[in-house]
Amino acid sequence: MTGWLQKQWLSYTPWHAFLLPASLVFFIISSLRKWLYQNGWLKSYRLAVPVLVVGNINVGGSGKTPLVIWLAKQLQIAGYRPGIISRGYGGSSHEVLAVLSHSDPQQVGDEPLLLARRTGCPVFVGVDRIAAGQALLAAHTECNIIISDDGLQHYRLQRDVEIAVVDGIAGFGNGALLPAGPLRESVARLTQVDAVVVNGRCELGNIQALNPIEMRLQATNFYNLLDPDKVCSVDSFAGKQVLAIAGIGNPQRFFQQLHTLGLQFESKAYADHYAFQAQDFAENVADIVVMTEKDAVKCLDFAKPGFWVLPVSADIQPELMAVVLNKLTN
Repeated sequence: MTGWLQKQWLSYTPWHAFLLPASLVFFIISSLRKWLYQNGWLKSYRLAVPVLVVGNINVGGSGKTPLVIWLAKQLQIAGYRPGIISRGYGGSSHEVLAVLSHSDPQQVGDEPLLLARRTGCPVFVGVDRIAAGQALLAAHTECNIIISDDGLQHYRLQRDVEIAVVDGIAGFGNGALLPAGPLRESVARLTQVDAVVVNGRCELGNIQALNPIEMRLQATNFYNLLDPDKVCSVDSFAGKQVLAIAGIGNPQRFFQQLHTLGLQFESKAYADHYAFQAQDFAENVADIVVMTEKDAVKCLDFAKPGFWVLPVSADIQPELMAVVLNKLTN
């Protein structure tokens, strides 16, 4: 069903005669919910420290995780001690949990585990982000700012800074709200956030007026999943049979990065947050398997010597931190 819907989101089809009325209902309910929170009819809560929300208006991956990692490190440089909260999408737990470097990704989610490992910050997950934030601050009294991963529509949590991430290539599909399109909120919502960050070259004319900040994901060397101290360049895979896998929101972005590096490979895309298992590689005949860090945290338990990971780091225009720090200090 999900794959079928995603195909409908690319354009308009005869099925939209049925989908658009459902989108109208979604719009009415979501707009009413937002209005009730903004006008105090539904109670929202403020945590004891400032909250910076990173999210998007569309379903699927847009590059939030690298941005959260970048923000956490930049805030540390600026003298802050950040903690991170997340819903823990893809995890099985409905309780508030602390995410440790050895946590089970099936329980806490792949992205929160990656955030904990890459940032060194306290990370807590929970469907109730208020409870997750309170638990984090109770356990880590040194934290003086919270980054909420993917919480733009979580209006129950009051926030001090809002950053929306947009995929500069994939954009907004057909521009319709769920279920007729991929949008949780209309594009007009982007006029209300403090900063719009575009992942990749911006090819979306309808947000140029918002002065978007460009983010590029930089990748260079690979590291071995079984032995992270073992690092190599793409040249080391020359003459070998390579399989690239990706269970992320936009697998083609990862595959394009590999092409840009000059790697020759076969590719296999999986659903976002796919729970990899050993049997997924039982018939693999490739010498090398390359993957994203997000996928790697789910493959460690059954990794083989030929499993390699391509880490990426966000390269973001410096004016983003100027916006964030200005909001936090005023």
